[in-house]
Amino acid sequence: MATQPAPGPAVRGGFLRGLRVQANVVGALLMRELHTRYGRENIGYLWMIGEPLTFAGAIAILHSGHTTEYSGGMNALPFATLGYCVFIIFRGIFNRAEGALEANMPLLYHKMVTVFDIMLSRTLLEGCGTFVCLVIIMSLMTSLGFSQPPERPLYLLLGVFFMIWFSFSASLLIVAGTHDNRLLGRFVHPFTYIMMPISGAFYQMKWIPKPYQDWLWWWPMTQIFELVRYGYFRSGITTYFDLSYLTCSCLILMLLGMLSLRIVRNKVHLS
Repeated sequence: MATQPAPGPAVRGGFLRGLRVQANVVGALLMRELHTRYGRENIGYLWMIGEPLTFAGAIAILHSGHTTEYSGGMNALPFATLGYCVFIIFRGIFNRAEGALEANMPLLYHKMVTVFDIMLSRTLLEGCGTFVCLVIIMSLMTSLGFSQPPERPLYLLLGVFFMIWFSFSASLLIVAGTHDNRLLGRFVHPFTYIMMPISGAFYQMKWIPKPYQDWLWWWPMTQIFELVRYGYFRSGITTYFDLSYLTCSCLILMLLGMLSLRIVRNKVHLS
């Protein structure tokens, strides 16, 4: 029986070289996006953190007077702030995907730059900025006694990772779908606002009666928020999320996004 030869050093070296080039391209795009979006005036790049911090801070102030404790000892203030901070990740990545291809069309003159690279750099910028905001505001609440430190930090990080991955995959569909389709682009922002109350950011699955609870379980965002709460609160439970299901959902969504980018790439004409 014939056996396949193992990849030689030349193949492995070529792969690593390609990976290094890809990382350099994404890094350069990220710095360009950072500069064009925030510039160096006023607080400059710090606005990357200041923008989500403003929204999350407003939510925290609105709930600062609530003394309610949800089941399992979850205080209303960290509960709402944590949910909103994680939702901002989705909103920022998803909303900014609309029209991203047209805005960055000149970059495609460079042979090494692809639409995938552009979207990946924008996602990293949004995800990192909002995550730093999350760390700052939750640390502040913990130091002031309004919250406890994360009970299971690795699960919290895993939940944030899934939210970034899910949002990135969805953004690929948006950037492809809204290319030359302004009508669809107009529904992107309203869709985000519709998602806010049903995403799971501000409720626990165990509060929802059946059969609606079973229906919501199939929506990956509700599972991501349950995972985030399991990572942060001691009383979080594992019943309402499945890591294998989340992984498969994000993989399928990203595959559909990449296929849609492949289709739209044939319609892009550089003049």
